[in-house]
Amino acid sequence: MTKATPLKPAAAALALLLAIALALPAAAFIEPPALEAEVAAGRLPPVAERLPRTPAVVDLPALGKEVGRHGGTLRTLMGRPRDTRMMVVYGYARLVGYTADWELVPDILERVEVEDGRIFTFHLREGHHWSDGHPFTAEDFRYVWDDVLNNPEAAPGGMPQFLVVNGQPGTFEVIDETTVRYSWSEPNPALLPTLAGARPEYLHLPAHYLKQFHADYADEAELARRVAEAGQRNWAALHYRFSQKYNNENPGLPSLQPWVLMTEPPSTRFVFRRNPYYHRVDGDGRQLPYIDEVVFNITSAQLIPAKAAAGETDLQARGLGFENFAVLKQGERRHNFKVHLWASAAGAEKALYPNLNVTDPVWRALVRTPDFRRALSLAIDRGEINQTIYFGLAEEGANTVLQHSPLFRPELASAWAGFDLAEANRLLDAVGLAERDRSGVRRLPNGRPLEIIVETAGEDVTEVDILQLIRDTWSEAGVKLHITPLQREVFRNRVFAGSTVMSIWKGLENGIPAPEMAPSELAPTAQVQLHWPQWGLHHETRGQGGEAIDIEEAAELAALYERWQKTTDIAERAGIWERMLDIHADQVFTIGIVRGVPQPVVISNRLRNVPEQGVYNWEPGAHFGIHRPDTFWFVDAATARSD
Repeated sequence: MTKATPLKPAAAALALLLAIALALPAAAFIEPPALEAEVAAGRLPPVAERLPRTPAVVDLPALGKEVGRHGGTLRTLMGRPRDTRMMVVYGYARLVGYTADWELVPDILERVEVEDGRIFTFHLREGHHWSDGHPFTAEDFRYVWDDVLNNPEAAPGGMPQFLVVNGQPGTFEVIDETTVRYSWSEPNPALLPTLAGARPEYLHLPAHYLKQFHADYADEAELARRVAEAGQRNWAALHYRFSQKYNNENPGLPSLQPWVLMTEPPSTRFVFRRNPYYHRVDGDGRQLPYIDEVVFNITSAQLIPAKAAAGETDLQARGLGFENFAVLKQGERRHNFKVHLWASAAGAEKALYPNLNVTDPVWRALVRTPDFRRALSLAIDRGEINQTIYFGLAEEGANTVLQHSPLFRPELASAWAGFDLAEANRLLDAVGLAERDRSGVRRLPNGRPLEIIVETAGEDVTEVDILQLIRDTWSEAGVKLHITPLQREVFRNRVFAGSTVMSIWKGLENGIPAPEMAPSELAPTAQVQLHWPQWGLHHETRGQGGEAIDIEEAAELAALYERWQKTTDIAERAGIWERMLDIHADQVFTIGIVRGVPQPVVISNRLRNVPEQGVYNWEPGAHFGIHRPDTFWFVDAATARSD
């Protein structure tokens, strides 16, 4: 058995989150001016008493950032009231989190010790408090483990996958008030990355607040009244509704995020106010976040580009695409902002997903034929798409890891991704599709014309533009393409049900992985994987739903993923990644089109510490979260607008 070792970040990461505040005397901490009146009135303790004993100190100069000042309101635009959850994404306070160098480091936790990849000891920051001032302690972890996850009424689905290893949920123990431990008999490599996710899983909840909604703690009559008043079917549904930290719809739910929701939904304007008990400070002892408030103005998603161009936002990327770049540039001078192009970290900006679980037997046999998928990929003129849609600024290639990843190999990006109509036609002839009708469209084995309906979620106009260009070149290969936009939920449900033959979506979420990161996207692990949703569901439900894998190459991917989970040897993990990437490149399970498409980001000229060149990605990255918005500040903070 190896000695327990702390989670070790790189030097840049150390500058971000692991500096210890012991060198800062209590008198050195700087009170945010917005809270001075409440402190003076006795409604809040002074900042030195609100901070943990060892707050996380952010060394801004080491990160190339300026020391800022407090104040101001940051405005941004969202397309739906439910987008309040994006404040949890952007705020990016996590038990452990990624730095801009993609290192995992403690954040809310003071430190983490990992033994054999299977025993995790979490050390909380002494004196840390929830946003309502109640102590944040081991009880908040015990409550989740004992009273939520192990309560069949509160968690009817049982333990979430990231807490289960080989069918076993592991064990939990409270060491003391600020120390808890999770243990498994085998390594659990999913634990820390899951806690650091853009949409994190939670091992902690504010027990002091939620016990009023739990049958084991609340007065029975009072709880029944609350259930009826909220229109819920039982106490478990009530508890679930009020405990969802990621949904961020309950202003009463205590938080550890930098900004806390103040507005009761529904609304068209949501205000998030600084958390008085937030755990980070800058090197001068100034409590973060710098910005006092964040305001989400809700508007039609179609209007976000125009409103951003008109200066109605201080920081915007959501709702913007490369196709909006020109109009955004036109608004720069008049409305005091800059448009920057950030890198995307997806394996493909757009990719086609043949549904290997489609229910139609003719289509199922065809899309499961590798040479059919290869032929479709070769019949795409990616150069034309790049020039026409992206002005040549994108990369052309398959859906695989990007060159910034240590796992990148050029042959992965080019595999079956050249434009070769002659080879595409030869492959289609060879798989039994040589017969054509009078218009040149190939015939399926049952005599029907080879007409592929590609379904989209209807949220990105460039998808239709891309598909129209693909339609032109596919027609030269005897394949007719139809485009069907759908509402997102309908789109996904049709894929899940096997009604969809092919769909379009973005490629690998994480195109810049390291061997230490789980290759879960390369194996059937989740129903949301559009190319094999039933296999993914089978994995998620541990065989209770979906379909068992019945293709050799996909089964090998599943076995490789299981091997990756069981080893802690970095060389073996790298080898597993390489084999899985090779299988994907050869089998063309997804058909990547373009990658590396720049993301427009609108940044007010008044806003500081936002990088001009950043990475905008969901997982890992949490969009703006990886760049720590709690360190963003207004140069005119004292007079920053709050409209």
